[in-house]
Amino acid sequence: MDLEGFVRRRIIKGYDEKKIIAELKEVIKEFKDWGEELSERFSKAVFNEVSTSLKVEKIKDGFLREVLSYPRAKVKMGEFGVGSRGEGDFFVHEKIAEIIGKTKALVDATMLDDAGVVKGGEYIAIAIDGMHSRLSEFPFLAGFHCARAALRDIYVMGALPTAMISDLHLGDDGDIGKLFDFTSGVATVGELTSTPLVSGSTLRIGGDMVFGDRLVAAVGAVGIANKKPTLRKNAREGDVILLTEGKGGGTISTIAIYNNYFDVVKITLNVDFARICNMIIEKNFVSKVNAMSDVTNGGLRGDAWEISRVSGKKLVFYDGLEKTVNENVLKMLNELNIDYLGISTENLLFIVPEEHAEELKKYLKRITKIYEVGYVDKGKGVVLGDEKLEVKFRESPYTPIKKVIGDFSPMDKEEKIKDIERAKEEAIKKKKEIIKFIGGCINGN
Repeated sequence: MDLEGFVRRRIIKGYDEKKIIAELKEVIKEFKDWGEELSERFSKAVFNEVSTSLKVEKIKDGFLREVLSYPRAKVKMGEFGVGSRGEGDFFVHEKIAEIIGKTKALVDATMLDDAGVVKGGEYIAIAIDGMHSRLSEFPFLAGFHCARAALRDIYVMGALPTAMISDLHLGDDGDIGKLFDFTSGVATVGELTSTPLVSGSTLRIGGDMVFGDRLVAAVGAVGIANKKPTLRKNAREGDVILLTEGKGGGTISTIAIYNNYFDVVKITLNVDFARICNMIIEKNFVSKVNAMSDVTNGGLRGDAWEISRVSGKKLVFYDGLEKTVNENVLKMLNELNIDYLGISTENLLFIVPEEHAEELKKYLKRITKIYEVGYVDKGKGVVLGDEKLEVKFRESPYTPIKKVIGDFSPMDKEEKIKDIERAKEEAIKKKKEIIKFIGGCINGN
């Protein structure tokens, strides 16, 4: 429960102070056995802090007021599908990349790969992944699959992961055991892949201002390669597309838990990707692979769409892609009427020159099921059989709640896009102004 947001909304709506404090005391009773006197003092303190912070809007110093405010897009995260791995999510991430801008990195956010790469003496790959939001009550799985995702993003750059870091935020009422269990999940992947968890941060969500036991966390990873990264943009006309078997991870575990298919969770407990990628690196196949990816961002629909966009090529897939999904995972998805092409099945995808495809398949068959599923052609877009494979506004709805929300785009999508573009431009302008201000201070102006 976000107490700060609760009080802020009521102040803005013009609620009376006494009414807000009375309502807040009732909320506190849901979480704390504090008694009347402490609940009263705490509620008044929250009200005073929030009402004071709202005075920012009246600061006369325009520059300081801008520093302390943010551009209002007036578009909410949920209504535009941010975090839901579809068209809306991809669009917002592109805007974030535009705010960062082109950097000196060899691979930066503008290239839409899942990891960035900088060039030192070697190629250094860096990635971070957030835990699945619905695994807060299952922290070991949250940590395990979050770590797997971060390491995969390093591997698909053609790099060997060398270290991980974690960032944990737990609500004020969260049991400390959640921190331990999440860390255990990350460390398990670390030991299985010889990638140590070396540092991290642990904080409460919102400090004293958020009650509840929600866990949110991320795992970052760093890796090193001695060859140029296998970028999505490197897909070439005539290349063959290969897919390993997809057994799923955080998303598939979430589907299993919230739809009563608990046994499927066990299928996701593996580090197959590390064995596969280690072999590719050890056998020097990295130089023979044009692009690698993992099927995560809105499923194959989303990842293939991004590859097509950055490479300027068309991806053509053969019918029968369902065979690339683990049979028990696919059975669950079919019984729940969930489109397997629109969720994270966590296959590894290789785009390989035709002359190297058979050799790579021969080696991969020793470790995993591997399928030739298509090819790269001139043009743009993604084709499956005779049909164009379109990216949807959100990933396939895969829990009862997501099915209520659906995967359709908002009616006023174009207006929302304009509002988001405006907020992005304001953020870029603010960045430039503050860089100029700090630069002036450094130079003594």
